[in-house]
Amino acid sequence: MNGFDAQRQDSLKRRNIVSGGAALAPPTNSSGPNPKNNFPGRFPELDDDDIVSTVVPPVTIVLEGRSICQRISLHKHASYHSLAKALREMFVDGGDDGFTSENDNLDLSNAIPGHLIAYEDIENDLLLASDLNWKDFVRVAKRIRILPVKSNTRKGVPKG
Repeated sequence: MNGFDAQRQDSLKRRNIVSGGAALAPPTNSSGPNPKNNFPGRFPELDDDDIVSTVVPPVTIVLEGRSICQRISLHKHASYHSLAKALREMFVDGGDDGFTSENDNLDLSNAIPGHLIAYEDIENDLLLASDLNWKDFVRVAKRIRILPVKSNTRKGVPKG
């Protein structure tokens, strides 16, 4: 027996004494064998979304011109399409009232009519959303900003 085995046996003896003489059984998962849950330190009662939500905070959504912000958990969405649908439900009056054909072609460019969807990254740079792939966007987005589109026509300036 080497020194490592002796230390392991001492550790097991101490654990047995602390637990009142009965050996502690590893936690079981009622949903059946899952290789992801066999790693030490995993909590089988928490699913991956619960673990991610404790690590990845919700992102603040700021709509220019409104004083109240919204928050959204990006990890609960699978794509920009899903985010666009959520933004439309949050900010467009009427929510999802029968716009099923329109929602099929919904993306961030038309989620909120007359507005651009941008985001602030961890370096506070303001960038256009959907320029990154989805996973990178979820990783670096700190705040989503919804900005009104400005028209190209200048009013009050005479031509000529």
